Amino acid sequence: MYLTRSLARSCASLPRSTRPSLVAAMPFLSAFQQFRHSSHSPMGTPPTNPRKKVTIGTLRSMHRRGEPITMITAHDFPSAHVADAAGMEMVLVGDSLAMVALGMEDTSEIILEEMLLHCRSVARATKAAFTVGDLPMGSYEIAPQQALETAIRFVKEGRMQGIKLEGGKEMAQTIEKITTAGIPVLGHVGLTPQRQNALGGFRVQGKTSLGAMKVLEDALAVQEAGCFAIVLEAVPAEVAAIITQKLSVPTIGIGAGNGCSGQVLVQVDMTGNFPPGRFLPKFVKKYGDVWSESLKAIESYRDEVKSRQYPAPEHTYPIPKEELEVFCAISKKL
Repeated sequence: MYLTRSLARSCASLPRSTRPSLVAAMPFLSAFQQFRHSSHSPMGTPPTNPRKKVTIGTLRSMHRRGEPITMITAHDFPSAHVADAAGMEMVLVGDSLAMVALGMEDTSEIILEEMLLHCRSVARATKAAFTVGDLPMGSYEIAPQQALETAIRFVKEGRMQGIKLEGGKEMAQTIEKITTAGIPVLGHVGLTPQRQNALGGFRVQGKTSLGAMKVLEDALAVQEAGCFAIVLEAVPAEVAAIITQKLSVPTIGIGAGNGCSGQVLVQVDMTGNFPPGRFLPKFVKKYGDVWSESLKAIESYRDEVKSRQYPAPEHTYPIPKEELEVFCAISKKL
């Protein structure tokens, strides 16, 4: 506003021949004050071949046909956008984002409001995949009513289509409470990371006959409570395959072999979006090297800025010569 007034005042002192150009420029200056042009597009270009929306019915049909279900984590708009574009049937906003997106030590640190924020971001990008939000530690264990209230917030505020919670037989009543309210629940048995302190760390579960029976009993209990599918984490492949055969709902394996009905991985891990030397669990396969590609690109940008190669003329916006002359004349008088 100050700049516009100053230019208008300066117009009176300019030769009459230059005044029409300034007057013509005034609408542009006014528009400049009101609009901020951005180089960012929320969605980019729409997919050329949009997929049909994945539903609970879709997942059940896949399970009946024996077709593996693909699932991956996402923690923000870009990671969800690429997961959806890549054809994932399910996208999980996992509490692993505590470490891979927020730099926390483990999943116990993240709070409900933080999870909801990330769920909303993922939901904006996910058009076809079935979305599931991970209930964080402390938001569902106290009582079934607490868990239901949290699950409702994940659907209404987080815009998720289902929720995931950890635990076996002891969580059956809670799962039943949520599913009875019409909210799909993805179970999670075997290694339950939120309880890693009680388990003595991130240890494989079901390595003994008694341990394997416990995982099976937990899986049967949460199935009976109404889960539409169950994550099996860090369980011997043979045990996971037997459990999968015993269940009537799909199993989603992570470190549980290829006998499960589907698989899930943390996107940051499998795309290689981390610096060299970071520890990875045995079950993670690194399918890409996003860190190295990003590092190379940013280093090139740094070098070109330092050498003034960037921005080049093709990266700048032109101005008509006569308008520039008017501007230069006016600016000299400010």
